[in-house]
Amino acid sequence: MNPRILNSIFTLVFLLAPAIVFGQTAKPWSPPRTADGQPDLQGTWSTSTLTPLERPAEFAGKPILTDEEAQAYEARLLRDGNRDRRDGSPEVDVGRAYNEFWFDRGSHIVQSRRISLIVDPPDGKIPSLTPEAQKRQAALAEYRRQHPGDGPEDFSLNNRCILWATAGPPMLPGGYNNNYQIVQAPGYVTILVEMIHDARIIPIDGRPHLPSNVRQWLGDSRGHWEGDTLVVETTNFTNKTNFRGASESMRLVERFTRTDPHTIIYEFTVNDPSSFTKPWTAQIPMKKTADPLLEYACHEGNYAMESMLGGVRAEERRTAEAAKRDKTQ
Repeated sequence: MNPRILNSIFTLVFLLAPAIVFGQTAKPWSPPRTADGQPDLQGTWSTSTLTPLERPAEFAGKPILTDEEAQAYEARLLRDGNRDRRDGSPEVDVGRAYNEFWFDRGSHIVQSRRISLIVDPPDGKIPSLTPEAQKRQAALAEYRRQHPGDGPEDFSLNNRCILWATAGPPMLPGGYNNNYQIVQAPGYVTILVEMIHDARIIPIDGRPHLPSNVRQWLGDSRGHWEGDTLVVETTNFTNKTNFRGASESMRLVERFTRTDPHTIIYEFTVNDPSSFTKPWTAQIPMKKTADPLLEYACHEGNYAMESMLGGVRAEERRTAEAAKRDKTQ
């Protein structure tokens, strides 16, 4: 049996215990401590969830579902997302790519009944982009339309196996490879990311951020403790990361709070006045898992790049030949 399936059964046992609603527990709980006295966040944790980032339009004005609504919506998501369905054309079937076996759908809708990971603004939506950000996004879309693959740099970061949203920050759950291993040592917290095996090494010794002219794919993270909560501020993003339309000026604040032996509440707030009309915050329950981090080698040097570029060149030839035929008719 797939070890991830076994772990899902294991996790379900804890979901049936007294509910934890995004960080709220029935009684105070004190986390274990590391050798240097810090709250112990170590272990492997999963962010797998069916809860969408933004509240679906059909649930506008309703942040919390009834038990019946949550169960029905969760069942619908599992049914509609099932990659093993054979109810479409061959093209649709190929477009569904991996079999359902490979996906880690998670749960949490029935557990919390919250219908969006975004908890602020209250409408559960990402705030509107500013005019500046809209102009920037429009220019980017136009560039991609005219230059779909002139060279490797024109492909998305995930297609180039450079960065996935699951690595973040912020660390958003995806369809699979949603595990994170947290390791603590004096002065540091390290988060090993299952997807593409990124490692976020976060100093917590009070050192300043890197100079503003030094930009990194994962930004520059600095952490400190506020009580039992690890607070991480990340700056110095690149202008290519473009998280949900954010600019390189995004300042991200993450909070990791262990609320019981099996749960870390992961919260992040996006601050970028040049891109969003207001800050916004999301919360994701990270559930402890016995699963190891699986290797996700991606393309290991991106051996597929030659074929990816070759496909664009073939499409360009077809377009040019069609235009030539039109002129002769």
